[in-house]
Amino acid sequence: MWKPTNQPTTPGRPGEPERPAMPTPTTPAMSEPAAAPRPVTTTTADQATIGKSLVIKGEVTGSESLYIDGRVEGSINLSGNRVTVGRNGVVSANINAREIVVLGKVRGNLTASDRVDIRSDGSLTGDVVAARISIEDGAFFKGGIDIRKAGQKPNGEEAKPATTATETATAARA
Repeated sequence: MWKPTNQPTTPGRPGEPERPAMPTPTTPAMSEPAAAPRPVTTTTADQATIGKSLVIKGEVTGSESLYIDGRVEGSINLSGNRVTVGRNGVVSANINAREIVVLGKVRGNLTASDRVDIRSDGSLTGDVVAARISIEDGAFFKGGIDIRKAGQKPNGEEAKPATTATETATAARA
């Protein structure tokens, strides 16, 4: 009964009589495997990963966050989630997401409903439309920035007052 070979075999078949006889060894053995898959499943459901050696050409869509450490060409549309371009990531695509973090190289326009972060090792060539943006010292950025409040539509009413405010500022300088 104390042999390791018998422990996995006995709980599989007559589990109920064996548990009262050996409550301490069975409980930790059952708790550790049950606890390990839960966080892994949660992490996998929360974030997908494109590894270093993967190359994707085309359209990436979905309903989970994405970490890119490989190469992506085309378009990325994960509107309610986070897209992170890792240090090894090279992206030539327009990205639409709730939150975008750039640690690698991105060439394309970024549209974020919440925020865009360009970290110190990051490089972005393209326009940014977001409610918030942060560019760390050492980061490379070439493009335009359009700050929009959360929930603001690109072609909605609130976009026109921003243009009017720019025109008013330009007229005031003249």
